[in-house]
Amino acid sequence: MALFTRKDTLQDEVELVSNEAISCIISKDMHIVGEIGFKGKARIDGTVDGNIQGEYLVLSETGKIKGNLELGALICHGRIEGDIHSRMVTAHSTASIKGRLTSANLTVEPGATLEGEIHSSGRKDSAQEKTPRAKNKHQPESPEKKQ
Repeated sequence: MALFTRKDTLQDEVELVSNEAISCIISKDMHIVGEIGFKGKARIDGTVDGNIQGEYLVLSETGKIKGNLELGALICHGRIEGDIHSRMVTAHSTASIKGRLTSANLTVEPGATLEGEIHSSGRKDSAQEKTPRAKNKHQPESPEKKQ
């Protein structure tokens, strides 16, 4: 019986979906305003103003999204303004991402632009747990400590 780590399971899942055919394409001449939800694999070459929820998204170099994304995997060649929550993100050299990015697995090619916060959802911040809190010298002592 083989034991798989979370990374192996995620990688296997992404490979399964990446081999699927793209089920939806938004062409570069299209501009969609509103929320989008999908299953399987989708590609955006045009512009979307709204939130997107789905499994596997490919954003081409001409693609632009202004909204929040909740995905299983994101392959980004285009521009995103909004928060991203995805198990796997690949930002290629032409990618421009502005917003909060939360991902268990992040790959960034040289030349990609990331502006905002980046968080790893796969582990807790162990540095804060191990470091004792420093006392603020300017904070008055509590009445209990003065006795």
